[in-house]
Amino acid sequence: MEQMGVNVQGKSCDIVIVGAGIAGASIAAELSSRARVLLLERESQPGYHTTGRSAALYSSIYGPPIIRALTRASGHFFNNPDSRFIETGLLRPRGLYFIARKDQSETFEKTQLELGDGVVPVSLSDAQETVPILRAAYVDRVLMEKGCADIEVDLLHQHYLKTFKSQGGDLLTSCEVQDIEKSSDGWRISTNAGIFNAPIVVNAAGAWADDMARLAKVKPIGLVPKRRTALLVSPPADQIIDHWPMMVDIDEQFYMKPDAGKLLLSPADETPSQPCDAQPEDLDVAICVDRIEKAFDLSVRHIDHKWAGLRNFVADKCPVVGFDSEADGFFWLAGQGGYGIQSAPALSRMAAALVMGDPLPRDIQDEGVVAADLSPNRAGLSA
Repeated sequence: MEQMGVNVQGKSCDIVIVGAGIAGASIAAELSSRARVLLLERESQPGYHTTGRSAALYSSIYGPPIIRALTRASGHFFNNPDSRFIETGLLRPRGLYFIARKDQSETFEKTQLELGDGVVPVSLSDAQETVPILRAAYVDRVLMEKGCADIEVDLLHQHYLKTFKSQGGDLLTSCEVQDIEKSSDGWRISTNAGIFNAPIVVNAAGAWADDMARLAKVKPIGLVPKRRTALLVSPPADQIIDHWPMMVDIDEQFYMKPDAGKLLLSPADETPSQPCDAQPEDLDVAICVDRIEKAFDLSVRHIDHKWAGLRNFVADKCPVVGFDSEADGFFWLAGQGGYGIQSAPALSRMAAALVMGDPLPRDIQDEGVVAADLSPNRAGLSA
């Protein structure tokens, strides 16, 4: 950090962050109390792509082990958000059912063994009492997670953006990065809004993170954006759905959950895509409706709204966080997959500690998280 204080359009800047989705906004909030930070966003508003299209769930059993650890470490903030910008809770209780057909018994037993005390079996009759439209002829066995909750995604995102600004951070929207080059002072970032310089650049560009690396002549990490489709439909007129849990196929071939009086459905698709403004494909919508209608007594005749978002993965499906070993001052914060929101409070604190050269926060270490496991220089990162 010895080179901090390089001039940026008449102001001094220590760190430039590219991307103001949940990843960029959260690390910006964590860093701006200690450094002069500039946050660049290509769209006219932050969170336009993946962050703004997420129906995020807080679940400590969802994702690979390191994601579960980061999610547990994020739990204190989600349950006790110490922020003047959060007036209501960040979580709304939402149970979760994993449902399985008879031919999925092997996956059911493997999942139950892997998740251990995180889930409990539920009888089909009890599951149907909670969700009357669950088809007994389709479902054979059910597992339940009690401790999960819906996340107020926009409230969380706005907390980070407002915290960042209140600490003197600068956000530039409609600012497209056109080139990134190494300079004697660190990095020179050329955009349609001007040229900015800083010793450190944080690559939090989501689906475009590898594109940002290529601009900087840094080796990409093999990021693969994958499209996920979602749609909203009306529930049966005779059903009160607010208390229903999220229901997930044990092989994650679909899921359904209540959302503001509607039912949010997804085929849980993971179709590789180029970085783009993702849009739903008619085939994926049709597949979703077919899978849902087989599992539930629900006839979908009208779709109120449909959309798609990109979830971004590297080969091992774990986030990439840390300085690139071959590009001094180039910091990766990418590859969060579908877990970026539920893990944001801990992951942003971890990333900020690494940027500043500090030890990882103790509570994150206590969950077994090791910086090397998320390093952009780890073995087997790219496929």
